[in-house]
Amino acid sequence: MKKWMEAIGVIALGLIMVTGCGTGEDEPIAEDTPGDDSAEEQQGEVAAEDFTVGMVTDVGGIDDKSFNQSAWEGLREFGEEFDLEQGTAYRYVQSGDLADFEPNIRNLVREDVDLVWGIGFLMNDAIKAVAEQNQDAQLAIVDSVVTGDDDNPIDNVANVTFKEHEGSFLVGVAAGLQTETNRVGFVGGVESELIKKFENGFKAGVKAVNPDAEITVQYAESFNDDTIGAQIANTMYSQGADIIYHAAGATGYGVFNEAINRVRNGEDVWVIGVDRDQHEEGIYEGDQSVTLTSMVKRVDRAVYLVSEQTMNGNFPGGEILEYGLDDDAIGIAPTTDNMSEEALNAIEDYIQDILDGSIDVPETDEEYEQYLDSL
Repeated sequence: MKKWMEAIGVIALGLIMVTGCGTGEDEPIAEDTPGDDSAEEQQGEVAAEDFTVGMVTDVGGIDDKSFNQSAWEGLREFGEEFDLEQGTAYRYVQSGDLADFEPNIRNLVREDVDLVWGIGFLMNDAIKAVAEQNQDAQLAIVDSVVTGDDDNPIDNVANVTFKEHEGSFLVGVAAGLQTETNRVGFVGGVESELIKKFENGFKAGVKAVNPDAEITVQYAESFNDDTIGAQIANTMYSQGADIIYHAAGATGYGVFNEAINRVRNGEDVWVIGVDRDQHEEGIYEGDQSVTLTSMVKRVDRAVYLVSEQTMNGNFPGGEILEYGLDDDAIGIAPTTDNMSEEALNAIEDYIQDILDGSIDVPETDEEYEQYLDSL
């Protein structure tokens, strides 16, 4: 946290789904890299009372208990900090399906919103189309890098990414040490390069501490279908898995529901949450929760900081901002009620191993196979 506060100081000194408008928190920072001068010249510092920022959600919406909600919390914190009016100076537009992405983004640009956010890698194509047709617009995307035909980042898009594989490794360590059946599962949303980072990091963490553990992987091909999530979890638990890590957005609700039903029937099963502390999503009685832990990534702080940076005339267009363990942007949830001391101590050790380069956490299937060969 000290590093984070120092980073805040540097920034301060250096400057930093139903369609419709809504009326409508620890702190990562990336290394400063030269931005695109033309983008900064296009839009200088804006007085807080004149600055506007809009956010287009993925289909999960702002109450998905995951990255959309975290992004909105960051934007809302930004608005409140600078006394901006919600609904006018800062707001969100909720997407009902994928077809809404581009028109929602385009409408905010047409309204001359100073900074337009697209939340989620599924918006890559929509952000690209709008950015290329509106080169004076300032756009930002979470979980993706928008490139042009030359494969270089587009100058008027800020790209916010995270080292999800690092945090997933840590919760994999927890799963590998706390499984009683020696079987664990991973439920992904849409199979993609991004979600593969969660999967491979998790599997690597499990194998680091429990080489004999069996890991079952299945993708729902949806981030917004809790029924499919429950069906997949039912199969995994029935086959002996006692811990499931989900990286599936609102589809993960189904994993929690299935686990809660089984615990109420006397089974010992757990869920590992994603993106934010999902302890509450697993509560089944009093403060008892089926959530073992969660992999946390600070989308909220990234949204806050890039919005502030842009307001202060330093829009990081064309930059790839990657936040990880070394930025305090990735880690495990602060709620550790169901974690063993062994797991917590091991996670601390592995954090240091990752930070000092002793462990290179795999992101892809190929890197995972190489990692297994190194064990």
